[in-house]
Amino acid sequence: MAYYQIKFYSNSLKRTTSFEMFLPNDIREDIPKEETEYSRRKMKTLFLLHGYTGCAENWVPQYLAEKYNFAIVMPNGENGFWLDGLSTGHQYCTFLGVELVNYLRKTFGLAMNADETYIMGMSMGGFGALHTALYYPDRFGRLAALSSALIVHEIAHMKEGGGNPVANYAYYHECFGDLETVEESDNNPETLVKRLKENGQKIPAIYMSCGTEDFLLENNRQLHAFLDSIQVEHIYLESAGNHDMTFWSEYAVKFVEMMFA
Repeated sequence: MAYYQIKFYSNSLKRTTSFEMFLPNDIREDIPKEETEYSRRKMKTLFLLHGYTGCAENWVPQYLAEKYNFAIVMPNGENGFWLDGLSTGHQYCTFLGVELVNYLRKTFGLAMNADETYIMGMSMGGFGALHTALYYPDRFGRLAALSSALIVHEIAHMKEGGGNPVANYAYYHECFGDLETVEESDNNPETLVKRLKENGQKIPAIYMSCGTEDFLLENNRQLHAFLDSIQVEHIYLESAGNHDMTFWSEYAVKFVEMMFA
């Protein structure tokens, strides 16, 4: 696996930012490798999104990228919830769904269409995977959302001066916009998927999971029930597990096998 660390200027974020990338394109001549249906097809791309307080890192086993012939792209989204915030330089959704995709297309010939481009995230990144793919369904064909921080209904109607143990009103207002109307806004994945359904547009394949000991379990069950109620096909899995890397590592493997095989 070839490993890249790339810094470039982002017009969306108004600063130099970075992302990391693994490419399964370095071939050892001393260890012959048999061609497979995956190695013969064009390389696909998986965007991997970190959670709140996290940064770009890989938690998908490299052997899977080699087996199924896909690049792993790990952007840095800081604590921006992968949304276009209110202030200048906080346009993380545009950065991810437009600017970074275009940069990969132009520079590496990757992620050229939705059939080649998937996205996966955990916690805040799970929310980001759902929101980004549903906001740009022409760019992302499949999404995997692990233990997603589906907090829209919790923060709705929060008042200035309020907050919760994770963050204060000002943070949520910056990321999500008007908290009085956030449930009807484009920052709510339910709004996006409902619109795609009503307009007869293609909806990315959705894979979701959450651990039964996770504090976000009911939030994920609620979205699962909502998708069922509007008859949107998706896969939702639960098993024993908490909000931690043990659970995410397990489902990263499961969902990669489902998405790329």
